[in-house]
Amino acid sequence: MRIIFMGTPELARRALEALIAAQTWEIVAVVTQPDRPKGRDLRLTASPVKELATEEELTILQPERARDPAFISQIQGLRPDLVAVAAYGQILPKALLEIPRHGCLNVHTSLLPRYRGAAPIQWAILHGDAETGVTIMKMDEGMDTGDILTQEKTAIIPADNAQTLHDRLATMGADLLVRTIPAYVSGAITPQPQPSEGVVLAPKIKKKDGLIDWTQPAHAVWNRVRGLVPWPGAYAHLPGEGQRQVLKIWAAEPVDLSGSPGEVLEAQNSGIVVGCGKGALRILALQRESARRLTAAQFLAGHPLKSGERLG
Repeated sequence: MRIIFMGTPELARRALEALIAAQTWEIVAVVTQPDRPKGRDLRLTASPVKELATEEELTILQPERARDPAFISQIQGLRPDLVAVAAYGQILPKALLEIPRHGCLNVHTSLLPRYRGAAPIQWAILHGDAETGVTIMKMDEGMDTGDILTQEKTAIIPADNAQTLHDRLATMGADLLVRTIPAYVSGAITPQPQPSEGVVLAPKIKKKDGLIDWTQPAHAVWNRVRGLVPWPGAYAHLPGEGQRQVLKIWAAEPVDLSGSPGEVLEAQNSGIVVGCGKGALRILALQRESARRLTAAQFLAGHPLKSGERLG
């Protein structure tokens, strides 16, 4: 069976690795986003998927737009039986979806129909969900609205943040894709339409989403810290005159103390405790703007905070 793979970031690389390791199908091409400027020097950088495809000497296609007629014609010429997609970064047009006889299958990192959109992992934590998972769906023209083929669940544990959950779901999704394809192609799986109830959208995360609202309950602030690692990071502002410095919070935990929202209640080596709308948050790891990440003890050694001061 001839497969084309489409994907771009690290999550997609895991899926491509699994397809290659299975040694079951002929991967006739890998489609990924064009090289983009990255870093301070804005050097053009290949995607993780392109890096792997290059190592494996696979045919690589990098169209600017998936709906480009020339690109669609190129895909037709490759005669794929199935297209496997994982975090490609563009919605596929009907003309492309109709090319493979078995359709296009997508790895989505949530339990659809919950969290349709660009950031399902982050929003699952931000909303305080107890579990999430991965879905393999048959794609249609909508945003994550296609029929469900298979799903697998995982608990969201207190130690999780968006990065650790991403890594676990990437592995789960890759494994589930490899198990689903042969069962689906053989007719052992019947695609199921998504339920109309329980739809939740997961829009793209923006930098402003990281700003902490200290009037929220401590548990909600804690979820914001966990849900936005590594980017954009939950952040507050240090006390001071003029333009206040940004303070990025990498790790924290809710504690059963009370005080005014944003007020520093304790500043100890074990953590900096800040009042919230309900309860308080103990900050364990943090980073001042343009500085390195520090533990609370390291931070306080050079930047003392006092009880009664207020974070913005």
